[in-house]
Amino acid sequence: MPVSVFDLFSIGIGPSSSHTVGPMRAGAAFVARATHAARAAGATIASVRVDLYGSLASTGQGHGTLGAVVAGLMGSDPETVDPDAMARDLAEVEDTGSLRLAGGTAVPFRLADIVLHPLTMLPRHPNAMRLRAAEASDATIAEETYYSIGGGFITSDTGGDVAEAAIPVDDAVPHSFSSGAELLAACAATGLPVSGVALANETATRSLEDVRAGLLRIHDVMESCVDRSVERSGTLPGGLTVRRRAANWYEQLTRDDPEHDPLFAMEWVNLIAMAVNEENATGGRVVTAPTNGAAGIIPAVLYYALTYVPTVTPDTRDDAVVRFLLTAGAVGSIYKERASISGAEVGCQGEVGSAASMAAAGLAEVLGGTPEQVENAAEIAMEHNLGLTCDPIGGLVQIPCIERNAIAANKAINAARMALRGDGVHHVSLDQVVETMRQTGADMSTKYKETAMGGLAVNVPLC
Repeated sequence: MPVSVFDLFSIGIGPSSSHTVGPMRAGAAFVARATHAARAAGATIASVRVDLYGSLASTGQGHGTLGAVVAGLMGSDPETVDPDAMARDLAEVEDTGSLRLAGGTAVPFRLADIVLHPLTMLPRHPNAMRLRAAEASDATIAEETYYSIGGGFITSDTGGDVAEAAIPVDDAVPHSFSSGAELLAACAATGLPVSGVALANETATRSLEDVRAGLLRIHDVMESCVDRSVERSGTLPGGLTVRRRAANWYEQLTRDDPEHDPLFAMEWVNLIAMAVNEENATGGRVVTAPTNGAAGIIPAVLYYALTYVPTVTPDTRDDAVVRFLLTAGAVGSIYKERASISGAEVGCQGEVGSAASMAAAGLAEVLGGTPEQVENAAEIAMEHNLGLTCDPIGGLVQIPCIERNAIAANKAINAARMALRGDGVHHVSLDQVVETMRQTGADMSTKYKETAMGGLAVNVPLC
């Protein structure tokens, strides 16, 4: 069934949807469950144990996973948490050695108490975490294993999907699809563009006004992310001393290109993508699109659509935003349904590749493409990201992630432009390239899937 656009584009904090947003949601979900179990048993929670496995353990330090889990245990939600307040709360936990579960029961805890198992991969997914709450006698009150499966989505061993889709069942939508072929068939049967099919599904569970307002809010958060980023200077946190470039580039571009000459379009796209990912690397507020590691691609390509597509005017700007995001979301739901958007599961092709494919589809729609041209744009963008590895230096979402978003955004624009020059007829279908991506991810060595154990992560010295 199609995943809602509001699940693919959720608001959270950096630097990683899989390693930060998902674990925070898991921590909050576990506290709710453990608190309920304690009340039912007349027990008191005296301790909490957290074990991280696989990719969450191997790159968790650099990805902010440890702090995210603790913030979740304290009751924080990634969509509403204030990053600065979260940092202060975590510092207090470290100073006092005590944390309040969802603001209630206090238990002894420090980040160093989290147990890391980087070489242990649990069968269901490489991003796994096990949480246990116990009484003073060490009798278990509640225990659960959660999996952060990409884009902030989580699932558990006993509770199924914890982050439920906004469109819960096939029967709730008029145009159920889980493949590119089914999406095109829905377009042909209804005469609707891809965005129209997606909109019909979204309005099955909420009003048209709510859908539009929600999508425009998502875009506002994307723009605010850029605005914050271009005001920051200095270096990114984490120890690599990576210089922030967005502020300097923004100053240069506003001076050299005040009228947004199309000749500078690529440079503006680079700036937007890098600004978003620098803010993400700082732990700031971003939109998972569909993940945090790939969060800069869709905002950058959408900026291009709103700035350089002649048919987009001030009067039609909001409509273009809605159509773009609905189309991108429709394509993203196919990747989520048939493959993966998790770098720890299929490499960066699942994050940056999926985002580029989604962005290319959204741009093709705004450019006036037919459903077949939109599908072709999505296919082209992913075809040329196949095999992309996830090998972050130092386990940080900085190198190569930030520049990679800028490169992929321009690939997406080129894919849409190429598709619009054709008639939608092509040799490789979107479904074929999605399946190829899934198979490539399954065959890819684990060391190239967000473990910091291969590629640039081991060939570039940290000092």
